Amino acid sequence: MADRLTQRARRLRLAIFDVDGVMTDGTLWFGPRGEVMKAFNILDGHGLKLLQKAGIDTAFLSGRKSAAVAHRARELAIAHVIQGTGENKVPQFERLLSKAGVSAEECSFMGDDIQDLAVMKRCGLRVAVANAVGAVKDAAHYVTKAHGGRGAVREFCDLVLRAREK
Repeated sequence: MADRLTQRARRLRLAIFDVDGVMTDGTLWFGPRGEVMKAFNILDGHGLKLLQKAGIDTAFLSGRKSAAVAHRARELAIAHVIQGTGENKVPQFERLLSKAGVSAEECSFMGDDIQDLAVMKRCGLRVAVANAVGAVKDAAHYVTKAHGGRGAVREFCDLVLRAREK
């Protein structure tokens, strides 16, 4: 692992994740009554639990609002769940930093699309999934080999844990 990336990972106190396209593959399924269903990867969830066990807080920061996300967050004991931000996630990100008592340099953000860039660029560790748009990959310190919803979150969690020798 590159020395600079290792340093960024060792500083991490709060790992923040976009949901659609990161925790999921970005596909939305609509049920007969209009309910939205999403598929989450079990390995990604276990990676989040490992981060928590290592003392790193976790957060979801999503532009969309979904009962499925709230349910998954409860299952994983995600410390901070912010949904329905719309395109501009920065105000909620700033509130999250204050609430969590961390600096932006102590945060990571994992995203996939242009609405994630403003938050990503504020964080000490910027991560893009393999299938992110080009601008997000260009802004990232690390681009996963796995796609969103297909183990990218777990790959990142493992990277952080290796950097911290956990």
